[in-house]
Amino acid sequence: MTPETVITVVQRAMEMLVLLGGPILLSTLLTGLIVSIFQAATQINEATLSFIPKLLVAFLVFVLAGPWMIETAMDYTIRLYQSIPQLIS
Repeated sequence: MTPETVITVVQRAMEMLVLLGGPILLSTLLTGLIVSIFQAATQINEATLSFIPKLLVAFLVFVLAGPWMIETAMDYTIRLYQSIPQLIS
């Protein structure tokens, strides 16, 4: 295995990490921002108020995007396993 091959494999793994984690992180970030604006407008300073909406949004994103995430991860894993003979030589 050459250093370029290792870099390519790691780069693809990082791309998959961002691709699969991005929707969940962005949706919970947006939800937290909306709850924070609501808390600032109403002057409610309860730390646990933002936890439940973020949890519900993350669950909703998992339900809606879960099949796509699983399919994408499986495709990546299959391609990675199939490329092992080329990586070894």
